[in-house]
Amino acid sequence: MYAVPQMQQHQPDVIFQQDGAPPHWGMIVRDFLDENFPDRWCGRGGPIPWPPRSPDITPLDFFLWEFVKNIMYKTPVPSLDELKRRIVTEIQNVTPQMLENTWREIEFRLDVLRATKGSHVQIH
Repeated sequence: MYAVPQMQQHQPDVIFQQDGAPPHWGMIVRDFLDENFPDRWCGRGGPIPWPPRSPDITPLDFFLWEFVKNIMYKTPVPSLDELKRRIVTEIQNVTPQMLENTWREIEFRLDVLRATKGSHVQIH
């Protein structure tokens, strides 16, 4: 996790959100998060509960990966190195305004979930 030092500079403002990938459920990962983000991480088995399989309220799923994929795959990717370069470039192109818009979208989506008492809804 090369970003941990940068995130730790902003403690206690950073809450780490774990994704749902099965390799991330291991004790070694949870121990690492407990040590580096004590009581400030959410995910399976974490101190902050998070609903499983909830891409509709996970900004990496509903915003970042879609944004990155739409741009980087406009032309064929010739190599793994080029794929990595494009991912880094596109993530660096995310602006503060885009992040603010994403935060407003999360608030809206959480309001919808509260209003529907957690029912499944399609949000586009």
